Amino acid sequence: MSSYPLNRREFLGMTTASLAGVLGVGTSSFAFAAGRDGWDASRPLVRTGKALVVQPVLIYHVAEKRPATSWKSWGGVQTDQAAAAEAQKIACELSALASHADVPLEILPVFKVKSPADAARAHEREYDAVVVYAASGSGDLLKACFAQKKDRDTILFVRHRSGTTYYWYEALSTKYLQTDRPEPGRNSCLDHGPVHVDDVVVDEYDELLWRLRALYGLKNFIGTRIVALGGPWGKYSPEAPQVAREKYRFNIIDVPYDQIAPRIQAARENRDTVAAAQRWTDAYLALPHTTLATTKEFVTNAFVLYGLFKDLMREHDASAFTIRNCMSTIMPMAETTPCLTLGLLNDEGLMAFCESDFVIIPAGVLLRHVAGTPVFLHNSTFPHDGTVTCAHCSSPRRLDGSRYEPAKIVTHYESEYGAAPKVEMPVGQQVTFLDPEYSTGRWLGFTGLVKSNPSYEICRSQQDVEIQGDWKKLCNEVRDSHWMMVYGDHVKELAYATRKLGLQWADLAES
Repeated sequence: MSSYPLNRREFLGMTTASLAGVLGVGTSSFAFAAGRDGWDASRPLVRTGKALVVQPVLIYHVAEKRPATSWKSWGGVQTDQAAAAEAQKIACELSALASHADVPLEILPVFKVKSPADAARAHEREYDAVVVYAASGSGDLLKACFAQKKDRDTILFVRHRSGTTYYWYEALSTKYLQTDRPEPGRNSCLDHGPVHVDDVVVDEYDELLWRLRALYGLKNFIGTRIVALGGPWGKYSPEAPQVAREKYRFNIIDVPYDQIAPRIQAARENRDTVAAAQRWTDAYLALPHTTLATTKEFVTNAFVLYGLFKDLMREHDASAFTIRNCMSTIMPMAETTPCLTLGLLNDEGLMAFCESDFVIIPAGVLLRHVAGTPVFLHNSTFPHDGTVTCAHCSSPRRLDGSRYEPAKIVTHYESEYGAAPKVEMPVGQQVTFLDPEYSTGRWLGFTGLVKSNPSYEICRSQQDVEIQGDWKKLCNEVRDSHWMMVYGDHVKELAYATRKLGLQWADLAES
């Protein structure tokens, strides 16, 4: 067990404002490494994304009583007094939702709408998503409340049993809503598509929350700034970096090795930097259930790299980092491998990936924002008997966002050099996988259960995982590719977000 327990709101509550501190913004290169902004196992997990701004809108119609005729529709919100009471109820419910949400939400005041002019004024506010509480009113008024910008989103909330019944609980139909998934590529990061049947929530705030979580992930995924040390590439897909730039608006900052080599040398010759790295090494190895099975100097050198990589992220205002030729070029420069270093950055809440593979990195960024916890980039194996093995040498340890999982610090497998964590995941832990089909725009997502942490002659952190769903379908998805893994079940959020991006979604649970 970790000696640094944190409650969920504490370790997920840190947002972009806290990123400046964890990256040492405002300090000169190497300066933070020996100071208070260095490695600290007790620091809460940083969340690098910006809060999702939510505009709640209550749509209603004031009905006038007329003799001997039908004069009102279904629903209990048909007077200004009823609307005022309902708006207050909505504000209280959303405040409670935001207080326990595991993503940062900024809830704007409820805007009451009973005319097109009211709807137009509501859209003058800056928001990421509008939640339309469709109590009563015409179809034209309903559509006027939908998000007007194509890269903004609409969720429709109607009441059945959670309060006074809404008219649109009965009247919502395919006249107003898109059905099924659109053709791949029709939606995009610039146009999330029409309001969809999946955008409707009846009564349940948990159903609203997971949709907001998906939209938070989508907002912070688009336009990601990522440092690519040694440049980007794509495994079996040379076009992958360009696809990431064009389809997802990724800003990939190419940092060549000839720029970093002298900085590594200077850092390793700097007494203060090395002394700080040695202190962090001792503190890291003192974490509960941490065993050293490689040379201690390799770990210290990994902490020197940790400071350098954070410097690069800070200098380029990037929340993500990746490294190419991590199994060759960097080793003689750093006299270690970057495996442990990448794990340390992920354990802090940043995003750090080996191999600079932009087939899988976009999936990892979206998954990280949706799940709110570190993700594990790994190799996969051929599925058999409902099982697949996942393995790589750069796994995070703080996979639930708080606890450091048990780990043995060993060498990188292929080189038998450097420092890499062999992380032990809890048996029975549910995990979510993302497996993109190269750069075609088709992503596969599914869940599994960790069955064991074996010690095969493969990459160090390794798990045999029981596949949940039709595992034989997975045999048709074998690509010798990288996957992303994260704790928990996040499939529905991913399916929701990928539709808005125009991706084709595949799921082992589908018929």
